[in-house]
Amino acid sequence: MSNTEGKLLELWEAWTARWPDALALWSKFTKLGEPRWCFDPKDEKAEGLSGSFAMIRLTDTAVVISLAEVLEQELEDFPLEIMGHEIGHHVYCPADLSDQGRMIARVRRALPTKEHLAGFIANLYADLLINDRLQRSAGLKMAQVFEKVGRGSEDRMWNFYMRIYEVLWSLQRGTLVTGETDASLEVDAQLGARVIRAYSRDWLRGAGKFAALCLPYLLADEGSEMQKLLKGWFDIKNAGAGGVPDGLIEIDPGEIADATHPAFDKELSGVGDDDASVGKETEGDGSGTLANADITGGSPGQCREPFEYGEILKSLGVHLSDHELAISYYRERAIPNLVRFPVRSRPESTEPLIEGLEVWDIGSPLEDIDWFESAIVSDRIIPGFTTVQRTYGTSTGSSPAQQPVDLDLYVDCSGSMPNPQRSVSYLTLAGAIISLSALRAGSRVQATLWSGKNDFQTTNGFIRDEHDILAILTGYIGGATAFPIHLLRDTYKDRKPSDRPVHILVISDDGVDTMFDADEKGNSGWDVSRMALDKGRAGGTFVLNLWQEWKDTPVLVRANKEGWSIHSIKNWEELVEFARAFSKANYGQTGAR
Repeated sequence: MSNTEGKLLELWEAWTARWPDALALWSKFTKLGEPRWCFDPKDEKAEGLSGSFAMIRLTDTAVVISLAEVLEQELEDFPLEIMGHEIGHHVYCPADLSDQGRMIARVRRALPTKEHLAGFIANLYADLLINDRLQRSAGLKMAQVFEKVGRGSEDRMWNFYMRIYEVLWSLQRGTLVTGETDASLEVDAQLGARVIRAYSRDWLRGAGKFAALCLPYLLADEGSEMQKLLKGWFDIKNAGAGGVPDGLIEIDPGEIADATHPAFDKELSGVGDDDASVGKETEGDGSGTLANADITGGSPGQCREPFEYGEILKSLGVHLSDHELAISYYRERAIPNLVRFPVRSRPESTEPLIEGLEVWDIGSPLEDIDWFESAIVSDRIIPGFTTVQRTYGTSTGSSPAQQPVDLDLYVDCSGSMPNPQRSVSYLTLAGAIISLSALRAGSRVQATLWSGKNDFQTTNGFIRDEHDILAILTGYIGGATAFPIHLLRDTYKDRKPSDRPVHILVISDDGVDTMFDADEKGNSGWDVSRMALDKGRAGGTFVLNLWQEWKDTPVLVRANKEGWSIHSIKNWEELVEFARAFSKANYGQTGAR
C-alpha cells in the first residue's frame, strides 16, 4: 500500500466515524445514508463528481465526498464542517429538487442579462444560510475552512462575499477579507448579512434579493475569479442530474416582487449592523415555503415560457435536449386539464364463464396452470402431461361494454405557428391535452405535425406511447402550408369495419383548405376526406383560428355538409378550453352523436 493510499484509508476511517455526529448537528432524528466515498478520479467520474471535493444529489438524497480532493485542499481536519454542510443542503436549503428549482427561478428574475449564472448565485446563497447556522448554532469552525480557500485574493466579489461572513460572525475586518473594502462594498455586505438573517426561516423569499445584490459584481466579470476560487464548493451545481421536478411550470406568487434589491426591502429597514440586530429573524416554518410571505407580484396560474423552464432545469444540472425539455413542459401543463376521452357503448358486455379444463403445455404461460386441479389429476406433476388449465367462455352481461374511440390528430406546424420549444404553442398544448386524455381512456393516438404535403412528422400509426406522441407534437417544421392528404388516404384506405372507430381532429387556420386539393395520384381531396370519415366511423372536427365566420367560407361550408364539425376560435389561447371540452362537446357521456 502506497503512502497516499494509506492516508486516504485513514481519512476514510476518521470521517466515517464522525458521520453520526454530523447528522446530529441538524437533529438527532436526521436520517441520511452514509456518503459515497471517492478515493480516485475513477470513483469521482462514476459518481458524477467533477472539480469539487463534495456534492449532493437531490434525486437520490446522496452525499458524495472526494477524499483525494479533501487531502489536496488540506481540509482533512474539518469532517464535521464539510459533512455537516452537505447534510444541510438535504435538510435545510434547498432540501428537495422542486425548491431548488424555485430558488433558481427567483434568482434568475434578479439577474437580467446574467440569468445563466443563476445556479452559481443560488449555490452561494444556500451556502451562506447553511454555514451561518453551523457556525452560530453548532459552534463549528466554518471561518477556518474559508481561511484555507482564496486567501490573498483581491477579487472584489470574493471580498464582498467574505465580508458578509465577517459581519454575520462578528469577525474582525480582514479575518477573511484581503485588502481594503470601500464604502459601497461595505454597504452591500451589511445588506447581504441582513438578508441571510432576516430570511433564514423563509429562505426562498430572500433568494431574489440576494441575487439582486450580487448583480453589479457579475456585470463586471461574471464573478469568474470567484468561480475559480470556490470551484470545490459548488456542491449543488448538478444536484438535479437524472431527475425532472414537478411544479416549475407556474410562476410562484411573489417571485417577481421579491426579486428586488434589499436596500428597498421595508422588512430590512431599521436592522442594525451588530450581530444581535442582524440576527433578527422573520417568522416561518423553516422549509423555504411562502407560508408567511407577502405574496404580491406574479399572478397565480401564470406560466413560464418553455425556454425559461428549460433554462431553470439546466441550472439544476438536468441534461436534456430542448426537445426533451419541451416534452416535459407540455406534459406538465396538460395534466391539470385532462378529461376523459369519450367512449362508445356496445349493446352488452360479456363476462368470463368457466367451461372446463384442458392440458397445459410448456409453450403456455406458467401462470395459467391450475395447480389445485393438476394435483387432483395426478400426485406427480409432469409439465405438459398432468398439468391442466381452465378454459373460459363468455356469458352475456347486463352492463354495456365501453369501446374507446381512437384519435387521429393533425396539428398545423407551418411557418405562421410558434416553435413550441421556445414559446408557448397552444396548438401543442391542446394536442397534448386531448392526446393524453385519449390515452387515459384506453384509446390509441396517431399524431401528425404537418406543414407541407411531404413535410410532416408522424407517429406512423395508432400508438399508446405517451412519450412518442408528445415528441411529435413538440417538434417544429415551420414551412409552407399544405395538408398531407396522401397520409389521410393511406391511413384509411384499407381500414376494416371491424377496426376500432376513429375521430379525426385537425387543428389549423384557414390553411386547412389545402386538405381538399388533389393528391399526387390525382385523387380529389374531397373524395379522400369523405372516405376517411366513412371508414373512421366516429366523425371529424376542424378547430380553426379564423379572422372571419367559417360560414362565410365556401370551402368550410361544403366540408361541414360532408360531415366535418367546424369549431372556430378567435385566438390560439381558446384552444385550451376547446381541448378540455372536446370529448363532452362532440360525444357526450356515452359517445352517442
